[in-house]
Amino acid sequence: MARESVNDLIAFLAVAREKNFTRAAAKLGVSQSALSHIVRQLETRLDVRLLTRTTRAVSLTEAGEMLLDGVGPHFDEIELQLEALTELRKSPAGNVRITASDHAIRWAIWPKLGGFLKQHPDIKVEVLRENGLSDIVTERLDAGVRMGEQVAKDMISARISPDFRFAVVGSPAYFEGRETPTTPQDLLHHNCINERLPTFGGFWPWEFEVDGKEIKIRVEGQLAFNNSYQGVEGAVEGLGLAYIPEDVAAPHIESGRLVRVLEAFCPYWDGYHLYYPSRRQSSPAFVALVEALRHRG
Repeated sequence: MARESVNDLIAFLAVAREKNFTRAAAKLGVSQSALSHIVRQLETRLDVRLLTRTTRAVSLTEAGEMLLDGVGPHFDEIELQLEALTELRKSPAGNVRITASDHAIRWAIWPKLGGFLKQHPDIKVEVLRENGLSDIVTERLDAGVRMGEQVAKDMISARISPDFRFAVVGSPAYFEGRETPTTPQDLLHHNCINERLPTFGGFWPWEFEVDGKEIKIRVEGQLAFNNSYQGVEGAVEGLGLAYIPEDVAAPHIESGRLVRVLEAFCPYWDGYHLYYPSRRQSSPAFVALVEALRHRG
C-alpha cells in the first residue's frame, strides 16, 4: 500500500470517529482545509462518497461505515503493537485517555496521579471530565470510570476506590421554619437541588434504602447543576437540599455550614471502578496506570 494511502486512511478515520473536521484536524495537527482536501482525494480515488457533510455535522455514508468498520480495528491493533514495543524500554511510554466524573477525578484519580506521572515521565495521561456514561469504545477512549454496578459485563474492571455513600444536606438557614425530613418521601415537600446527567436523559433520582429495599425519589426544586460541586455550594448558600458524596459534604458538616439528614436511609455504593476492553491489556503504559490507581484498602 502506498504511503499516501495510509495517510489518507488515517485522516479519514480521524474524521469518521470525531464526526467533526475541526476536532479531527486538531488531533492530527493539520489545517481543516488540508484535512478536507485529503478526504476528498481519498473519495475520488475510491470513486465513492464516504462522508456526508453539512454546515453543522459530518456523518458517514454506508460506504464510510464499511470502511471504518473494516480498517479501523487494524489501525487500532497497529497502534497497540507499537505501544507494546515499549516493553523493550527501561520504562513504559505512551498516551492514555480516560473519562471520569468530576467526583471520581477529585476523589479516586487525582490523589494518585501526580506521583504516577513523576515516576513515569514518558507516559502522558489525558483525563476527560464526563458526568454521563460515555461509550469508551465509540469515543476511542482507553478506559472510563464508573461505580461498580454500572460497569458493562463485557468490560474488564479494576476497583480504584472504596465503597462510599451519598449524603442529604442543607444549611442551618434552610431548615429555619421548615420541618426536618425524617423519611425519603418527605423530600417531596422540600426545595431540592437536582443534578442532571447527560446520558441519563433527565435529573438523577435520589436513591435510598428503606426496610432493605431500594427506592428512588424524584425531587423538585428551583436549582439544578450537572455536577456535585456546584450542588454543595448551593446547599451552603441555603438554596435547597443537596444529595452529594459524603467526602464532598464532610468538611461543610464539620464546620457547621451544612446539616446532614436521612443518614440511616443512605446505602453504600459499590465504589469506583476503572473499566476497559480487553485489548487494552497489551499496553505497558496503560497497565502501569491501572496498577497505580488500583484500590488496595
